[in-house]
This record gives sequence, C-alpha cells and structure tokens, in this order.
Amino acid sequence: MRALFRSAQSRSAVVHEPVHSDILEVHGAELASVYYGHRMAGDFCDFIRVGPHRVLFGLLDVAGGLEDTRPIVSAAKHTFRSVGTEVFARRDLNEADAMMELCLQLNQVILKTANGVRSCPAFAGSYDENLGIICYFNAGHTPGLIRDRKGVSELPATGLPLGLFSHMTSDAPMVALEPGAALFLASRGVVEAKHKGDEFGLQGVKEVLEQSKGASSKKLCLSVLDRVQQFVGSTRIRNDMTTLALARNFSEPTLVGI
Repeated sequence: MRALFRSAQSRSAVVHEPVHSDILEVHGAELASVYYGHRMAGDFCDFIRVGPHRVLFGLLDVAGGLEDTRPIVSAAKHTFRSVGTEVFARRDLNEADAMMELCLQLNQVILKTANGVRSCPAFAGSYDENLGIICYFNAGHTPGLIRDRKGVSELPATGLPLGLFSHMTSDAPMVALEPGAALFLASRGVVEAKHKGDEFGLQGVKEVLEQSKGASSKKLCLSVLDRVQQFVGSTRIRNDMTTLALARNFSEPTLVGI
C-alpha cells in the first residue's frame, strides 16, 4: 500500500471536483464533514445538536444513482433530524435505546420510500460532551475508525444495512473518546476508490490518520480526500466521497452546570 501511495504522490494531484465542508462547534471538540461537491450517488451526511451537551451525527450510503436515491435521501434526512431530536429530548433518556429507535425508524422510512428493498449502510452516533462518550450503531457501514494514543482501531458493523428487512435490529454500543482522540468515518466511495485495479482501502485511511495526529477534524477529512486524489490520479471518480470526523481537544475547559 505505501508503495502505491509513493507512486501516486509522484504524479500531479488531480482535483476532480470542488470540496464542500460543514463544521459544528462542539464543547471541547470539533465535528466536521467534507465531501466532493458534485453528488453522483446516495451519500447523506448530517449532524445536529439534540441537547445542551449532546450532538447527533450520521453518514448513510443509499445504493443507486443520484436521481434514483434523491427521494430516499430526503426522507432519511427528515427522519434523522425529526426522530433524533425527539428521542434524545426525552427526560428518561437511555442513549442506547434512543439510537436503536432512530435506527429502526430510518430503516422503515427507507423501505417505505424505496417501495421495497434498498440497501443503505449507515453509521450514526451521539456524542456526550460532558463525558466524551459516543453511543453509536453501525448498520453494515464501513467501520468507524478511532485514532488515539494506542493507534487506530475499528468500530465494526453492529447489524445489517438498513433497507433490507422490515424488522432489522442493530446493537448500540458505547466508546469513550479520550482527549486528543478522533472518530473518523469514510463512505464506501473513499474506501473503494481505485487506480489500475487497486483499492485505496480502509488501510489507506488508517495510514493517513496515523500520520495526521493533532489535526483538526476538518484537516483530517481534507487529508484523507487529498490522499485519495493522489492515489487515483487521473482515474475517473464514479462514486460519492464523503468523510466525517469528530476530534476531541487535548485539553478542555471545565463545563459549567454539570
């Protein structure tokens, strides 16, 4: 893989599309998503604040072309925001239960809007700013990556992709994000980017994360996308490329009102 990177880096980087980014200020952290501006397929990335000390984020990849997936993505986005806001506002909040309910309702709206089976790998999580803890589900999505002082570890699938079965289930585990650590999500288009038959791969993303310690969430996303561009060279990009990162600061001011 490193040999492929050196070969790719020897060529001039080809900027295929303009890059768009969104950033959400999070207490003691930063949450950002960066993607190429021209959508070709069904990637959907979003994040919102759902409580005084909690944010919700998600990355979905609906199978199919842009026109075919547009109504499904729109319905999923509406459900993500409306259901997410509702379930995380409850007084008797149980984060794992809330994440599983969000997963179930996203699955139902995808099946309904698609009028049948439509595979949609999805990763969604809620971040507790007070505790630095992420509660998440990974419904058949590319593994989430945690980079901390121990290295880079994977958050594998906790269930099948959305849009396949009406009564699907997915676990909602929790993971602590220590100060200075980061969670990184990459869509299938990033991992499956090809050059002469070789894939960039999850290992390619891991190598960039290992080399980008201390970078902000936006810089992490840009670093991965830049490396993918170097890797593919002049090869035509045929899929959406979307990244999301949640980077926790090394030091954080004391929260008021905990």
